[in-house]
Amino acid sequence: MRLPERVTIREVGPRDGLQNEDPVPTEGKVGLIDALSATGLRRIEAVSFVHPRAIPAMGDATEVWKLISKDPDIDYSALVPNLTGAERALDAGVRSLEVVVSASDRHNRANLNRSTQESLAGLAPIVALAHARGATCQVVVATAWGCPYDGDILLEQVLSVARAAVAAGADSLAYGDTTGMATPTRVERLVEATRASLPDTPLALHFHNTRGTGLANVLAALQIGVTEFDASVGGLGGCPYAPGASGNIATEELVHMLADMGVETGVDLDRLLDVAAQAERLVGRQLPSQVLRAGPRSRTVPAAR
Repeated sequence: MRLPERVTIREVGPRDGLQNEDPVPTEGKVGLIDALSATGLRRIEAVSFVHPRAIPAMGDATEVWKLISKDPDIDYSALVPNLTGAERALDAGVRSLEVVVSASDRHNRANLNRSTQESLAGLAPIVALAHARGATCQVVVATAWGCPYDGDILLEQVLSVARAAVAAGADSLAYGDTTGMATPTRVERLVEATRASLPDTPLALHFHNTRGTGLANVLAALQIGVTEFDASVGGLGGCPYAPGASGNIATEELVHMLADMGVETGVDLDRLLDVAAQAERLVGRQLPSQVLRAGPRSRTVPAAR
C-alpha cells in the first residue's frame, strides 16, 4: 500500500459542525477552538462570516474570532459567502478565507440564493480583495460527487467550476462531498481528472460519512497522493441545505486510522478525544464518532473473572 508520510488535517468542527447545531454560547465556541489548538492541529476553520438570518449559529463570528487565543503556528480560517462577508472577515483580521461554490446549480441556489454561474462571477472580486489585504482564498467546490436535488453530477461539470475558480485567482481548491455520495472509485476519478486539468493547484478533500464511506474515501485518496483533508471533531456537521447530510468524518477517527498506518498528522489523539467529549457536552447530544465511544485500538479492559 503506497501512502504519504504525512498529511495535514483541517479541523472544521467549530464552523461546519456547529453551524448545524442550535446556537451554543460564544464562550463555548471559544473554549472548543482553544482546546483544539492544543492538540497539535495546524489548521482550524473557526467561523463563518455569513448573515445571522441565514445561519443563526454563526451570528457571533466577529466576537469568536476576537476572543480565541490564536496560536501563531496555526492557520485559522473563515468561510465567507460573498464580498460583504469577505470584507467583514478581513476587517476582523482573518488571513485565510474559504468560499463555497456548488457544482450543482440547485444546491447553490438553496445554499447561497444564486446560481452557480452567479457565484463564479462573484469570485474574482473576493479573491482580489483577499490578496490585496494579504490573505489567501480557497474555493470549496460543494456537491462534487453528487447533489440531493440533482443526483449525480457530471465530472466535467465539477471540473468546469474548478477551472473557473482557478481562473478567478483561487489559491487552492477543496472538493466537498456534501451529502456523502462519494465512493473510492469516484474519488480517484475526480482527483486524477483534476490533476490532469489543473496540475499546479493544491487540492484538499472534504468527506461526509452519511453513507459510511468517509474513511474508505480517505484511503483511496491517500493511495493516489492526496495529503490535505478536512475533518470534524466528534463527527459534528452536515449541511443545512442538503437533506440527509449527516456529519463529517470525525477527526479522531481519521487521526486514529492514520496513526496506525504510520502516517504522521502531528495530532495528539488522547487530547483530541478529550476535545471530542467536550464537543459532545457543548452540543448536548451523542456524537457519531466510533473512536470516541470505543477508544483507540490500543485501549484494553480488565478480563472478566
